[in-house]
Amino acid sequence: MFQLTNKTAVVTGGGSGIGKAVCLLFAQRGASVKVVDVNKEAANTTVAEINASGGMAEAIAINVVNQEEVVSAYQAIEKIDILVNSAGISHIGTLETTDAADFDRVYSVNVKGVYNSMYAAIPLMKKNGGGVILNLASIASSVGIPDRFAYSMSKGAVLAMTLSVAKDYVKHNIRCNCISPARVHTPFVDGFLAKNYPGKEAEMFAKLSQTQPIGRMAKPEEIAALILYLCSDEAAFITGCDYPIDGGFIKLNN
Repeated sequence: MFQLTNKTAVVTGGGSGIGKAVCLLFAQRGASVKVVDVNKEAANTTVAEINASGGMAEAIAINVVNQEEVVSAYQAIEKIDILVNSAGISHIGTLETTDAADFDRVYSVNVKGVYNSMYAAIPLMKKNGGGVILNLASIASSVGIPDRFAYSMSKGAVLAMTLSVAKDYVKHNIRCNCISPARVHTPFVDGFLAKNYPGKEAEMFAKLSQTQPIGRMAKPEEIAALILYLCSDEAAFITGCDYPIDGGFIKLNN
């Protein structure tokens, strides 16, 4: 089950975190993986790990904010069976502490970047008889999170775009779903704690972990496993859905 043999998968943000975990797992299951990341070195590192394990991968260093770059890169791939939009950035702040530049920066990556990626991939999927799109939303698109105004805005947009695309392209055999993770232990989390809580990293890590009823953060590999299922043929009856993967955060924090 869950084999991706002879499928080509494009994963944005594939150089680190959840995106990297998805790339590694997809390659293990037989997919030819296109590792898309703005950081060329990070993308190459993911590709090297895949190749060393006998998998197939190629690094594509582009900025998802730039539609021309994305369209050109995807057209060169020609056949895209699976698209995972994992590239994203975060921002800390309420509406009043989020200035226009911060708002635009989050929007450009988290919203426009997802739009650009789907804009470039869908015509290829239609041409080839269908495909699967998986977007990374967040628990912030379903519940209120303190000090995450711009981030919540962007992930709410991802959820809405997912539903719209699922509706518009179901007759083209294109499935589109999203998942909503809670906190995931990625290098971003470690960097955030080191920057904002120097000397108190362990204390704050434990505090953040305990905000999830299950008592810990998710591992990137756990998120990748759900993504694998939703992008596999075994999930062929699933489209237009959002799947929380949150350690009980949404339903059990009361």
